[in-house]
Amino acid sequence: MVKRDPSTYPVGLGAQFRHKLPLYLTGAALLAAQQFLMARRDFLVKDAVDAAVKAQSSEAAHAALLMLAVSVGAAIMRVFSRVTIFTAGRNVEYELRAILLARLHKLGPAFFRKMPTGDIMSRATNDLTQVRLLLGFGLLNVVGSLFAFTSALYVMLHISKKLTLAALLTMPALMLVTRSFSTKLFVRTRDNQEAIGAMSDRVLASLAGVRVVRSFALEASEMAAFTSTNQGYLEKSLALAKLRGSMAPLMGAISSVGVLIVFWYGGRLVLEQQMTRGDFVSFWLALLRLTWPMLALGFVAAIVQRGRAGYDRLRAIFEAIPEVVSGPMPSPEVVRGAISVKDLTFSHGARKVVDGVSFEVEAGSSLAIVGRTGSGKSTIATLLARLMPTPRGSVLLDGVDICDLPLDTVRASIGYAQQDAFLFSTTVARNIGYSLDDPDSPAAFETIRAAAAEAEVLNEVLSLPDGFDTVVGERGVQLSGGQRQRVALARALVREPNVLVLDDPLSAVDAKTEQAILAAIERQAARRTVILITHRVAAARRCDAIVVLEQGRVVERGTHDELVRAGGIYASFAEEQQLEEDLATFEASPSSQPVGLS
Repeated sequence: MVKRDPSTYPVGLGAQFRHKLPLYLTGAALLAAQQFLMARRDFLVKDAVDAAVKAQSSEAAHAALLMLAVSVGAAIMRVFSRVTIFTAGRNVEYELRAILLARLHKLGPAFFRKMPTGDIMSRATNDLTQVRLLLGFGLLNVVGSLFAFTSALYVMLHISKKLTLAALLTMPALMLVTRSFSTKLFVRTRDNQEAIGAMSDRVLASLAGVRVVRSFALEASEMAAFTSTNQGYLEKSLALAKLRGSMAPLMGAISSVGVLIVFWYGGRLVLEQQMTRGDFVSFWLALLRLTWPMLALGFVAAIVQRGRAGYDRLRAIFEAIPEVVSGPMPSPEVVRGAISVKDLTFSHGARKVVDGVSFEVEAGSSLAIVGRTGSGKSTIATLLARLMPTPRGSVLLDGVDICDLPLDTVRASIGYAQQDAFLFSTTVARNIGYSLDDPDSPAAFETIRAAAAEAEVLNEVLSLPDGFDTVVGERGVQLSGGQRQRVALARALVREPNVLVLDDPLSAVDAKTEQAILAAIERQAARRTVILITHRVAAARRCDAIVVLEQGRVVERGTHDELVRAGGIYASFAEEQQLEEDLATFEASPSSQPVGLS
């Protein structure tokens, strides 16, 4: 299949069906041809049986050979019809999965707070499979049953209208049963799939937090929570199974009544010589082809309802409105990297976390944003990169509102290294070279190695069991917090953005590594705009300017020396951290150790 942009794929069951209409029409034509040949086979059976009864061996053999050829042709048509329609169903699944992932990439934190990860995974796997079955196997059976019904009914009416009417006496009962079960199947299937999502989320949370569970010795409590969720799924699953289990026997019983009617009344017609033996055998074969569509009504109804319920859950993602969308302006030819923040205000619910913040950063200069925990530093960092809905007119890149620029341009120009570093469950090299087109190429490896050295993590990576090829595990669990942070910093450096936003890159490193990273940040500031989010004065003093936040507001601004002389919050930070460093130095010195008694 040729890879395309997911935005070009149609969304919706009807749109997907129309998009795959040529495949569906081809499959339908093959099914029609198969049933035409099956009708021809039924008439050949009539001729063969009547010829055999009359001891006309040559005519019987000729009819038998034609029956064989027609049956082989019908089998070939059946195989190709299944391949064609199943291909359409698989293509639907492929495209909807691509649309789903593209949509999830666009949705913001508010959506993921409402829909947990486990539930999303259930929709992306189980529910999408049900949609594929609906537009593949389900559609095949619907169309196949329609043609089989038409073909069989034609043969039956041609042979005996009386017997046909007798055979169809049970049809109204079958239709009523199917309609009654169909609505219940939809509701119970949707409930069952929601229970699967809840259980998936419970398992995912347990696995992700397995170290916390063990450290608190709460395995029993976690198992009890899982058991409760699992019990809910079991109840929903059993309710669905009971409904489906009762549907098939009931429909089978009704169909059996129809078979008894045919044998009783058909046998009577043969005995009264209103039908030949060949007529009855041919009628019976046609009735068998009619019986499967009638029995399959419940089976097909279950597939259709599961597919509808699955798509109904997927639609919650497809129709979710992203908090952050691309701007209408084209991407600029050149991005210098000047950042201007004007009266930036942002709230989490009713709580205002950033209140009227303004600052300017010239292209190629550096700015430190300093403040206590909860002062709004990290929120500003995410708003600069438009990872959350940045208020219009509050952040400008080279004098242009970032809300008017394409998202790809903003995020390619403003590189963001998060404080809580996320690593993929792959090798160190692939994590650092995530933004490269071919991270496994020799040229890419040199870039990755240089970034690791710049982020002061090269020696530690080389000391790992497989070096750069070491798999870091789920969320980088094999690495320490400081290593994860520096690998994420190296990943941001590889991208070489015009503006580099570093969110507290020193929070998990020792003093020696801190000095090396600060030197690296200075080198980066010589090549691009750097905005450093930090609470460390040692880091802030190296920047061209400093902004101090308190409860979401800018309370001080200036250079390191200016702020120290001003005697405000920043000066108190500097004094506190200097005392901490002096105390640590004193405790580490040999002269500070107590002298033993002799």
